[in-house]
Amino acid sequence: MREDLEKIEAVLNEQVRPALRAHGGELEVDHLEDGVLYVKLLGQCAGCPAADLTNETLVEAELVKALPELVRKVVVVQTVSDELWEQAKRLLRDHHL
Repeated sequence: MREDLEKIEAVLNEQVRPALRAHGGELEVDHLEDGVLYVKLLGQCAGCPAADLTNETLVEAELVKALPELVRKVVVVQTVSDELWEQAKRLLRDHHL
């Protein structure tokens, strides 16, 4: 399993992350289960209206092409980043909303 994740990370580092970083985004692997890779989009990509399109046309396309024996689908796990939580808390505390 560790070797599988290392292969996935190599494809992400070469083919996916540079494009995400160019737009202020990032990606983190959550887990791999039965050919489905669960990822979290971070930075500017988190909560972006185009996140599903980014996943289908970039993340999933590259991984399925490069590693069809490991990845058949990529699913985005929707989360709120710690950074966003802290920003929300600051807004509420500092602006007495």
